[in-house]
Amino acid sequence: MKTALIIGAGPAGLTAALELLRRSDVRPVVLEATSRVGGISCTIRHNGNRMDIGGHRFFSKSDRVMDWWTELMPIAASEDGTGMHAIHYQNKSRTISAGANEGGDPDLTMLVRPRKSRIYFLRSFFDYPLALDGKTLRQLGLWRTVKIGMGYLRAKLFPRKNEKTLEDFLINRFGTELYLTFFKSYTEKVWGVPCGQISAEWGAQRIKGLSLRTAIAHFLKKTFSRKKADGIAQKGVETSLIERFLYPKFGPGQLWEHVAELVQQKGGEVRMGWRVRRLHVDSDRVVAVEATDSLGQSHRIEADYVFSTMPVRDLVNSLDLEVPEEIRAVADGLIYRDFITVGLLVNRLTVTEPDGSPLKDTWIYIQEPDVLVGRLQIFNNWSPFMVADPTKVWVGLEYFCYDTDELWKKSDEEMARFAIAEIEKIGILRATDVLDTKVVHVPKTYPAYFGSYDRFDEIVRYMDRFENLFLVGRNGMHKYNNQDHSMLTAMTAVDQIVAGRLDKAALWGINTEQEYHEEKK
Repeated sequence: MKTALIIGAGPAGLTAALELLRRSDVRPVVLEATSRVGGISCTIRHNGNRMDIGGHRFFSKSDRVMDWWTELMPIAASEDGTGMHAIHYQNKSRTISAGANEGGDPDLTMLVRPRKSRIYFLRSFFDYPLALDGKTLRQLGLWRTVKIGMGYLRAKLFPRKNEKTLEDFLINRFGTELYLTFFKSYTEKVWGVPCGQISAEWGAQRIKGLSLRTAIAHFLKKTFSRKKADGIAQKGVETSLIERFLYPKFGPGQLWEHVAELVQQKGGEVRMGWRVRRLHVDSDRVVAVEATDSLGQSHRIEADYVFSTMPVRDLVNSLDLEVPEEIRAVADGLIYRDFITVGLLVNRLTVTEPDGSPLKDTWIYIQEPDVLVGRLQIFNNWSPFMVADPTKVWVGLEYFCYDTDELWKKSDEEMARFAIAEIEKIGILRATDVLDTKVVHVPKTYPAYFGSYDRFDEIVRYMDRFENLFLVGRNGMHKYNNQDHSMLTAMTAVDQIVAGRLDKAALWGINTEQEYHEEKK
């Protein structure tokens, strides 16, 4: 039997492992350096509460991915995980009963959740996307509203012709004033550099279909359409504007923990605490992987295929051959943004909905420039099962930094105090209401579109020479993919193995907005 070594037990790695077991005679061995599966799609447990790192909406414009998810975790009709729920996406319609999953566990269900995201700016909430109502206009003020309109018209009449930077990309779609008001501060918190130094490709990856025009059209359709949204059928909606999504009952890690169990039940392996050190190459093939186990012992594992989700910089440096100096320079110049989540269990938030009820947001973008916190999640609103005591509010404050920053070096106690002070400063909660804290550091969360990224195609050409090596997933491809697109790269790699043709172009052709394939058709 052939063996596939899979580096990393995130969405791409575990998808590849399960697909190989279902569709081929190749046995997967997954090597995960940490103690958790799921990558950043894991679920952190703390004193009965659960945290989602970064927030993961289970929504995809790929029917293949939607089928994959709902086969493993059928959709519950209600928040208590019982009953029947009819779901529709693209041209498919199916009804799935709770508990009818691979494994038979009635808790392995997806909830259908309403998506609500807002921007916190000027110490008040703005709908995202912006709603064209009196409240928004009053918040912005007449002069700022006029400048936004004039800026948008100027961008349409005199667009920046060469979209080289993210600043060019955003101004062309929203105008200068709206860009400065709602995009610049948050985006620069995320990346730590001015938007004028970030490649426009980031915008093409993440928000290529979103503009002021599409946001307005979406608002008008939502306001005046008599037809109610049906299930999760939002295939024609820009991803940033979707209103419903699926979510595992106990957070995203629940799905990936289930997949890891299935991989092992079907004869594969998932080895935790195994860190890859070297890839042994013979001619144009990777023939073995050298890794250290959780006890520090070194092992050489022979491989017929290798799937890598490890950071490209680390992958290139692990090859046991003479890598051309220019390729090594590009790899060493790749930059990654790191991430800290501070979980706070609180009695209450000081801000509420207009009727006095608790906030309904899944996450809130913090646009205020006088604090470092970039986003706030309310885990109760992702799933009520994420919080042990429903009378409390369980929130996550998200910080973006580099592992060389002082912020990253703070102790957990210092980081928690810092986060509490910031969120109190902008009026979201009172420090005296905080009951418990949990700090989580996640390195290399976001592959950056600056540094040596403008030469990344040289890496692609070089790595594609190794015929049995597949680069998949977010860090594996240095692409800011969502988890569904990371999964699609793994599925496509397995397609190549099953079909007996190792065509790497099919992997790199997967775009973060997968529907472009259908548009071409």
